[in-house]
Amino acid sequence: MSIYVDIKKRLGSFNLDVKFESDKETLALLGASGCGKSMTLKCIAGIEKPDSGKIILDGVTLFNSEKKINLSPQKRKTGLLFQNYALFPNMTVKQNIACGIKYEKKSPAKEEKIREYMEKFGLLELSEHLPSQLSGGQQQRCALARVLISEPNMLLLDEPFSALDSHLRFRLEQEVKNVIKDFGKSVILVSHDKDEVFRLSDRIAVMEDGKVDSFGPKEVIFERPETKVSAVLTGCKNISEIEVKDSSHIYAAEWGITLPVLEDPEGFAFAGLKGDLISETDSSGTEFDITGVLENPQSYTLMLKSAKAPEGKELLWEKSKEEYDADIKKLWLDIPAKAVMLLK
Repeated sequence: MSIYVDIKKRLGSFNLDVKFESDKETLALLGASGCGKSMTLKCIAGIEKPDSGKIILDGVTLFNSEKKINLSPQKRKTGLLFQNYALFPNMTVKQNIACGIKYEKKSPAKEEKIREYMEKFGLLELSEHLPSQLSGGQQQRCALARVLISEPNMLLLDEPFSALDSHLRFRLEQEVKNVIKDFGKSVILVSHDKDEVFRLSDRIAVMEDGKVDSFGPKEVIFERPETKVSAVLTGCKNISEIEVKDSSHIYAAEWGITLPVLEDPEGFAFAGLKGDLISETDSSGTEFDITGVLENPQSYTLMLKSAKAPEGKELLWEKSKEEYDADIKKLWLDIPAKAVMLLK
């Protein structure tokens, strides 16, 4: 199943203007809160109506402003899992799941289908429980069963783990990954969690201020982000404005250091550093003063300032607890060209 989206929608001062295409894969919309991820999902599902544009799912037009086509959510066959799961509080697990099926009332086929999905999601023994009597993970499985029993052509997951405690997330993430694999059709996942997105998606659309900032395979977006926004959202902690020195060197103005680069830096405005490619070296490297230390469970984050630019911005670099020496107040780093990402 393929999905094509090209829509615009204005909400007060916010303008949603997104365009992307995905085909039988898991596409993640990655971005900070308020960037338009969930609104995009609601427009695809038919809960919100775009001002203009078109949405096409597997050759079927769900929305086309020019042709005045706007199918109802029921006719779109898109299964949307809400952030809070939206279970009916006064209905049992069995009744909630039954809401997603369209067989005749109390038909044997309907009862068998409901039982099949309760068993598949480990809810058979909880069939008469109300949502308030379920754990967060059980509520999620109930909501997924209700969505999937309707046999949608596409699955839309809106921050599926945001309502869960951190200790439940990883296990339930694996369950959702298996659901996605069994589903075998197009899936769009909305999230602001970079690790979650990397583990679950095939491609990523990075969103910022209602627009798609970057789009591509997850490995490419994480390994070599092209923009400052993408670098921040994929976990880069060190980003500086730059000045071009020559075709193979830049000056990172905020840190006060000159860095080598692998490509011509002309046309780029920022540089990010890949911390795992930076290493400690002897006095032939770049000299830094340690101005602060933050303790993490397995490491320390050192706050560093260039010895030549004490008024500059601090650069963050991690060091394992085994290697850290609190008495050392200065160090030298080797920052090779392969550690420098040029960003627009």
